[in-house]
Amino acid sequence: MTIDWQKEVDARKDALLEDLQNLLRINSERDDSKVTPDAPFGPGPVAGLKHMLAYGERDGFVVKNVDNYAGHIEYGEGNETLGIFGHMDVVPAGDGWDTDPYEPVIKDGKIFARGSSDDKGPSMAAYYALRIIKDLGVPLSKKVRFVVGSDEESGWGDMDYYFKHEEKPDFGFSPDAEFPIINGEKGNVSLYARFGGSSQGEYELESFNAGLRENMVPGTATAVITVPTAEAAEKMQGAFSVFVDEEPISGEFEANGATVTIKVVGKGAHGASPQSGINAATYLAVFLNSYAFAGAAKEFIQVAATLVHEDFYGEKLGVAFEDTKMGKLTMNAGLFVFKKDAEEGNFMSLNFRYPKGTTAAELEAGVKATAGAIGAEIVQGGRNQEPHYVPADDPLVETLLQVYEDHTGQKGHEQIIGGGTYGRLLKRGVAYGAMFPGYTDTMHQANEFMALDDLFRATAIYADAIYRLAK
Repeated sequence: MTIDWQKEVDARKDALLEDLQNLLRINSERDDSKVTPDAPFGPGPVAGLKHMLAYGERDGFVVKNVDNYAGHIEYGEGNETLGIFGHMDVVPAGDGWDTDPYEPVIKDGKIFARGSSDDKGPSMAAYYALRIIKDLGVPLSKKVRFVVGSDEESGWGDMDYYFKHEEKPDFGFSPDAEFPIINGEKGNVSLYARFGGSSQGEYELESFNAGLRENMVPGTATAVITVPTAEAAEKMQGAFSVFVDEEPISGEFEANGATVTIKVVGKGAHGASPQSGINAATYLAVFLNSYAFAGAAKEFIQVAATLVHEDFYGEKLGVAFEDTKMGKLTMNAGLFVFKKDAEEGNFMSLNFRYPKGTTAAELEAGVKATAGAIGAEIVQGGRNQEPHYVPADDPLVETLLQVYEDHTGQKGHEQIIGGGTYGRLLKRGVAYGAMFPGYTDTMHQANEFMALDDLFRATAIYADAIYRLAK
């Protein structure tokens, strides 16, 4: 059967774009303060999930909602199941947007909104690819299940719950990365450096806050400090002005008597590529580190300034590691919380993307030897995802690369990333698009966008890929 997949996509461009815009208007950030039995990750993620599943019902697919944690849209019959994994939750919008992050704007051939590239845009491309298969009545020998998640950006509790109730597909892909393919993903684990005790010293740290998620580089950071005198505040302000001029940041300084509030603005980025951002929290710590803090405040600032600042590869923390195939370990410090005299609850999160050859236990031991020596308590938080790899000669990888080559004329090749996608849920699972080589990465950043040409081209590739894998 010969099908002009791009022609089929072109015939559905307007409908695809309208459905995507409506989906992007949903603020599907996780909100633990609003969790209920019917909204396990807050109202936003479940609204996004239900909206996506409603498209499947509208278009005549078999649809199942698994208790508002996740769901699926299914087509075809067969003893094997091809899984496609997308997610409707998004990271917090944060600051720095030129437009409303939840009112999509089309400009210069791009659609701007939170979730446009991660992962509502790619998910919509994969969904319309499956819809084309159904519309054409293409005969399949395998079942195709598009699994829709709602907690990919946080703890993956959606998939934990879903697979307690549903069987795993036999093989599949997640449209949540880049072409030509991602057949390897580094391990992913977060360590927490905790600081107890009082905040003492000539200068007192009343509070320090930065970050929205473990997997985001903090774009802003704010500290409130009590200084000895108003004159000391004036001197600090002068020093801060010099610091801002010398470093790749901007900032604000406000003095009210002996109380000072400092805000640093850096650049947010995806936590899998911390070197592409400017961590506002660690720059703020570097500035504060020369002042006479004591106790827990001094330890907190010192760890951030001397061990965490620009330690993208874990060298200062003593855990640097590199694998020939998977590359270097990376570290992102994503969350910073400090409140004066809090006996517990003061911490910073250190998110590691690590290659095969090292382990979470080794990382924890290494950080305990460095940050622990300064006074931090080091504990592991959340799940530990071990490195994942599907060999390049696996038929799944070979088929997807061939589809990519046929549609782009470019040679396909394997890739390994630090980011974690639902592709690693399956032993034979990969990430496949939807971004093309040379794209501008705006995932987890302000003014996130997806190029419309890429969106439509990816849809055609997905349709052909589903056909070849399941025909």
